[in-house]
Amino acid sequence: MKRLLALLLVSAGSFAQSSLDIKANEQPIAVQRNDAAIAKIPPNYRFVEPGTLTVAISALNSPPLALVASDNRTRIGSDPDIARLLAQSLGLKLRLVPTAWEDWPLGITSGRYDLALVNIAVTEARKQKFDFATYRADSLAFSVKSTSAIQSISGPQDLSGRKVIVGSGTNQERILLRWNEENQAAGRAPAQPIYLTDDASGNLYIQSGRADVVFGPQSVAAYKAALNGQSKVVGLGPKKAWVATTTRKGNGLVYALQAALEGAIERGEYQQVLARWGEAGEAVERSQVNPPGITYE
Repeated sequence: MKRLLALLLVSAGSFAQSSLDIKANEQPIAVQRNDAAIAKIPPNYRFVEPGTLTVAISALNSPPLALVASDNRTRIGSDPDIARLLAQSLGLKLRLVPTAWEDWPLGITSGRYDLALVNIAVTEARKQKFDFATYRADSLAFSVKSTSAIQSISGPQDLSGRKVIVGSGTNQERILLRWNEENQAAGRAPAQPIYLTDDASGNLYIQSGRADVVFGPQSVAAYKAALNGQSKVVGLGPKKAWVATTTRKGNGLVYALQAALEGAIERGEYQQVLARWGEAGEAVERSQVNPPGITYE
């Protein structure tokens, strides 16, 4: 754990020096058309809009995953960049649909989106309803106010009695609730989950002392700490997960997405996307379809 945290902090430091040029990152990365990937689109697949890839992305301001550009309208970030990479590889136009975390499952199953890119981790339960093509290896992180007396979080005891901001229905919520069970079994006070749906409120809660800890994606935590110095990362979660494009189960589109990702990996376009958003340490060597999901045992 100490070695992983050290690597994360080194990554955040280099991030601050080289990858926080948000204005430069507004310029899309050029991506080649991939005829081999296009050939894998099922003949009977019907896009939500003909000739267009409709992609659900996070409606929240959660850099580096998703944020609004300087025009206060265009969506940028690593997930929108991956969406553009997929659309251009498949010879399609792109329509991004900002979506609340709670809404993407119904949006996919009801056919409102072709796929979702909302930092979705592969789980065995989700694999029953959705198909996945991996594009990142995600870690979770604990972050606190930069002046907080909390120096390290490595287990349930470190969160006992703390107020912890966590997203509803996320892997980090599952981990936190499991840790609460361990704390209660050991006679310790559980952590108090605080469910918030926007980044601004989370920042306000942490800086004002209304919450002690944020538990969420490490890429977001590292980006925030490097950007303004008002927070610091004090530990990593106990689980690592595959983050993947998410499509409706059995429609076959996942294999075209996998081929598009693998082509972009071979050409280096994929690496450019992750590097400019400080996520190079989460890169995958190849995209996998429906790999083993994260477990909590």
